Amino acid sequence: MPSYSLPVLAGILLLALGPAPAQDATLSAASLWNVPQLLAVPPAAETGAPEGLTKPVWYAGESYQGKPTRIFAWLGEPAGGASSGKHPAVLLVHGGGGKAFQDWARHWAERGYVALAMDTAGQGPDGKRHAEGGPGQDDGIKFKDFTNNEAKDMWTYHAVAAVLRGHALLASLPQVDAARIGVTGISWGGYLTCLTAGLDPELKAAVPVYGCGFLGDNSIWRDGSLAALPLEARDRWLKLFDPSQVIGKAVCPVMLVNGMHDFAYPPDSHGRTGRLVPADRRQWSLRVDMAHGHIWNFPEVDAFMDQHLKPRSIPLVRLGEIRQEGGVVTVPVGPGTPAAGASLHFTTDTGAWQNRRWETRPATVTGSALTVSLPAERPLAFFLAATDARGFTTSTDCQETGAGANAVTLSRDRLEKDLRPLKAR
Repeated sequence: MPSYSLPVLAGILLLALGPAPAQDATLSAASLWNVPQLLAVPPAAETGAPEGLTKPVWYAGESYQGKPTRIFAWLGEPAGGASSGKHPAVLLVHGGGGKAFQDWARHWAERGYVALAMDTAGQGPDGKRHAEGGPGQDDGIKFKDFTNNEAKDMWTYHAVAAVLRGHALLASLPQVDAARIGVTGISWGGYLTCLTAGLDPELKAAVPVYGCGFLGDNSIWRDGSLAALPLEARDRWLKLFDPSQVIGKAVCPVMLVNGMHDFAYPPDSHGRTGRLVPADRRQWSLRVDMAHGHIWNFPEVDAFMDQHLKPRSIPLVRLGEIRQEGGVVTVPVGPGTPAAGASLHFTTDTGAWQNRRWETRPATVTGSALTVSLPAERPLAFFLAATDARGFTTSTDCQETGAGANAVTLSRDRLEKDLRPLKAR
């Protein structure tokens, strides 16, 4: 295969890719949802008979292709209901292939929260589609070709609206303290949590698990479902529905949870997403090996919600930004819960994140800081993690250093984005 210089390669690609699609500057992720309206009035809702600490709820969704929709959810309530006083509340957002999980709502009710686990795929309690369900959640629907006029019929629009309407519903309940409501979601639910955190100014805490933005730069969908879209539709999808467009506007604390081998939301896109959140509002809980699934028993998620929604709760260890001098890294430990232990996790491998081998070394806890010497090998990706006396883990973000560390695998949409300034000349 012949080799080409960058200018020649750019010329070939310009011919192959054709003219750049026009952009509509009037529509954006921040303006697509009428957030004040969605939060102002609780949706019409019907509840069923209690099943222990949970009960089924149906509430009104956004219209889909001109027809009304309904959203199914499980509502979890602590024992005693409204007679036990006002409680904090949490919105629970499932991932791909999931549904409204009754056990998830029960988990939070047992912890003293009012919880709403809503379905975002037009499904009922049995996980089957119902007649007023709106769009489904498979990738063919999530990533279908669409125009600006069809944006409010897209899955992401309806799913985020379901969470926002769920917030309005929770806030209206007499047993809920409307000033103490958070959201957490898993996988695609984590993606929706990132969007909601950036859009909803009334949330008090958000924990996306796995999900992130920059899906057009690196994700399982970059070279699959996104690449299959026409360029204009792909650009429109990323402009309206990628969490990177809004998560930087989050006003509530956000903790980002992920593993270094995640097949869907890799560490580079995940890290870029988290770093958009202002430093005083973001926290990380990274680990090397972390199963991907509808897992809602990560203790760090519970503890993070508690520290922001329940007075006098024990906070997680709060780590500051990485400071590097020579080969030594120092990470400040904030006031509050001290670090009981610390470790450095690193890899000198490159290539696909899920195939990289990681190593772990102990770090030193010295009063209000963690310190460790970095390996000499480059390139290097690393993060530091701290545990408290309960064994709960928080971390820094994952950073890369050394030659080639910031190399990007070229894809059609990335090349198109990089070459557009040349087209404009």
